[in-house]
Amino acid sequence: MTEKPFDHLAGRKAILKGVKRLVVKVGSGVLAKENVRLHRPIIERLSGEISSLKHRGLEVVLVSSGAILAGMDQLDLHERPRSLPLKQAVAAVGQSRLMRAYEEAFGTYGQKVAQILLTQEDVRHRGRYLNARHTLFALLELQVIPIINENDTVAVEEIKFGENDILSALVAGLVDADLLIILTDTDGLFTADPRRNSSARLVPFLYPGKADVSFWAGESASPLGSGGMSSKVEAAKKAASSGIPTVVANGLKEAVLARLLDGEERGTLFYPEPSRMGSRKRWLAFASHPKGRITVDKGAKAALVQRGKSLLPSGVLAAVKPFEAGDVVSLVDESGVEFGRGLVNYTSGEVERIKGLKSSQIQAALGQKPYDEVIHRDNLVILRG
Repeated sequence: MTEKPFDHLAGRKAILKGVKRLVVKVGSGVLAKENVRLHRPIIERLSGEISSLKHRGLEVVLVSSGAILAGMDQLDLHERPRSLPLKQAVAAVGQSRLMRAYEEAFGTYGQKVAQILLTQEDVRHRGRYLNARHTLFALLELQVIPIINENDTVAVEEIKFGENDILSALVAGLVDADLLIILTDTDGLFTADPRRNSSARLVPFLYPGKADVSFWAGESASPLGSGGMSSKVEAAKKAASSGIPTVVANGLKEAVLARLLDGEERGTLFYPEPSRMGSRKRWLAFASHPKGRITVDKGAKAALVQRGKSLLPSGVLAAVKPFEAGDVVSLVDESGVEFGRGLVNYTSGEVERIKGLKSSQIQAALGQKPYDEVIHRDNLVILRG
């Protein structure tokens, strides 16, 4: 039987029709004028577009880069700072200027905004992750648009590697978004660098389970952004893996958000995995920071991946690096490849003492048996791709 061709346009319209809450990420390349200052007309246009989405009944969270760019503008710098302390200082100067620009622009449309600065630790730590989640939901309930940036003054990795793309994917999971839109200064994902190759073609979609299209994911050609297309692809795949579709599109085009949500074929759509992870498992998969590793045998890996079982001590080969009960740990196979993460019920020392045993033997080995499982399946997520 011949497989029915995939109808991308119908699939795109079906996804976008059901969007109620979305995260919009705006990069420095979109917000810049002459590479050295904030382009206020762009901020005003995007604020108007987002306000229009609010009037359509949608909930919007904005993740915005631009603090360093705004600081360069304020300090009359003509080159992006190179040293880390200077980058952090310029970001500190620019963050308030960036927020003031957004406040003024959104205020024109009667829209209130709130600033939230996050670091990776805020999403890696389960308690802080939940606090951020509750705050964001409260702001949305109050009809306020949260504007999120990574705290550049302390978040070293963001400044070096363009973590705002990754942050936007984590925020999409944090707020249970129906869609992530990453706005950049190109029309989407291409088969080659469109700035250097005139034959480069736009890739309209990427679909899980289908053969991957050959695409270009090079680093940023802009002197402003710290993340190139590769970080946007990584962010889109993280979101898609947790069941959230992502569109990478050109933020310099007029009415891009409304046109996307009306179903126009713009940018590159990353289709989500068919099953959507719950909030707890999304955190485990993409936001948590594993404290150690547990190596499992082939049989245990098959039981976990293929049959959705819990990890029992009989399948454990080793505990690597110290960890405590309740910590997040990586699950690795005999080749050392990570395939899962979970909240462990025992310390690393206890896992070493019960590895290879049956659950009925835990009591004798430890003097107690609070759990049959090393990691229960409800606290475990399988990483795909």
